[in-house]
Amino acid sequence: MVNPLDMQGRMVLVTGASSGLGRETAILLSELNARVALSGRSRERLEETLSQMSGEGHRIEPFDLNETDAIPDWIKRITAETGPLGGLVHSAGVVTTIPVQAATTARIESLMRTNVTSAIMLVKGFRRPGCALGGSGIVLFSSVMGIIGSPGVSIYAASKAALIGFARSAALELAASGLRINCVAPAVVETEMARRAAEMTQTQEQHEAMERLHPLGFGRPRDVAHAAAFLLAGTGRWITGTTLVVDGGYSAA
Repeated sequence: MVNPLDMQGRMVLVTGASSGLGRETAILLSELNARVALSGRSRERLEETLSQMSGEGHRIEPFDLNETDAIPDWIKRITAETGPLGGLVHSAGVVTTIPVQAATTARIESLMRTNVTSAIMLVKGFRRPGCALGGSGIVLFSSVMGIIGSPGVSIYAASKAALIGFARSAALELAASGLRINCVAPAVVETEMARRAAEMTQTQEQHEAMERLHPLGFGRPRDVAHAAAFLLAGTGRWITGTTLVVDGGYSAA
């Protein structure tokens, strides 16, 4: 029986692969027989991810995505060595609490550059001639905060909502090239980044109250990785311009 999630023969670029959701997604894709190009700023942490992966043919591509203008040429260089990409997962980004009254132009622009501009330039590079196989998909990691409101995260929520709006319109542009783009929107997932953020901004009581807002409890990285794999693989062949919410019921509560 053919596994519709099998990604044999595909090279997939995963950003933010040095930790958290990006790391787990890279590991899962390797288990689904994809070859994975791991991107992040720390070669050492990318090596840690690589040590947990299955199969062969993976590669490490350290890069600072804040160098946004250089992204398309970076992708072109990778594909010149690997052949066209069979998928892209953009997991890199920052989670931050910036209440509106604490916002400054510099902080807003820095967050948008990291969370939004980098995604746009990755898509620009991906759709260059020869950089992607026909039928390939892009998955952007948005957030449930881009869909519903919550105090204290307005700027972050704006950046994640921007990804959702971008994917909707970009899907129509990419369709002519036979490419797809979708978002995954998780709620709170038990990652190192989430734990650090909770320790800095929440008391234990507040943390427990937040967990109660997730009817199925907090998520695990593999929950989000499964969603990304579903959208990338043949199972997502007829899905583009949409957002898959993976939030343990948070947005339904």
